[in-house]
Amino acid sequence: MGVVGIIGAPPLARCTHPIDYVPVLPCGIRSTQPLGYPKAVNQVPDPGPTTGATSGTVLIVDDEPMVREVVARYLERDNFRVIELADGADALEWLSASRPDLVVLDVMLPGLDGFELLRHIRSQWDIPVIMLTARADEVDRIVGLEIGADDYVIKPFSPRELAARVRSVLRRSSIVGSDQPERLDYEGLSIDPVSRDVFVDGATVELTPKEFELLLTLASEPRRVFSRRQLLDLVWESSPDFQDPATVTVHVGRLRQKIETNPSSPRWVRTARGVGYRFEP
Repeated sequence: MGVVGIIGAPPLARCTHPIDYVPVLPCGIRSTQPLGYPKAVNQVPDPGPTTGATSGTVLIVDDEPMVREVVARYLERDNFRVIELADGADALEWLSASRPDLVVLDVMLPGLDGFELLRHIRSQWDIPVIMLTARADEVDRIVGLEIGADDYVIKPFSPRELAARVRSVLRRSSIVGSDQPERLDYEGLSIDPVSRDVFVDGATVELTPKEFELLLTLASEPRRVFSRRQLLDLVWESSPDFQDPATVTVHVGRLRQKIETNPSSPRWVRTARGVGYRFEP
């Protein structure tokens, strides 16, 4: 399985898959290769045949050309249309005229960095965002999640795993089929799983895709206690082996800020101390 990232390693790393031939640079060094705006992935060699309908559009914003190229190739194999951009300002301009199904966003961008771009996205659009970073610091991950990232991937990473996370986030952010639960109505709180609307005392509350999925998962089984591990599996389709359980804690905190009158003493999303969380109807 290939590994993509900026790590202190020899100049080249040979990966097992033929499209995973990735130069890796020492931490902090960036490529000076000229970057286009925007660059469609059909300008790079074809990694293999793709079949079927388009799965959606993914915008990759990363100033390292090889990272963009390898991730784009894996996503193209899953029939995604991919747009590649190298800095936050160009991405914001592109987003003002176009709307992808998901954004893969690097934190360390020239000019407008990934955190600032994420703030702009969250203030205007409900687009799922997966953050990429070479920073292993828990503080950086928590900042990204608090701003509204749906998932977080630390470099170096497997492009195959990132592609799986893209599919997972899109699957969770879209309600498909007719076997979805009916609208959930509790005193002062309504959740519509089809339209993905949430109302608190009749007023619409804007939630990110992951916040909505977390609330729907808890509210669909009132008073059941879910561990953080279970919520990682159900909402993020991940595990503590790949995802920090703090992801759940941060999202619960953000959810409470949006739906609870007193987030420090929540009415609906309660903590089961030492275990996890439950929804109190």
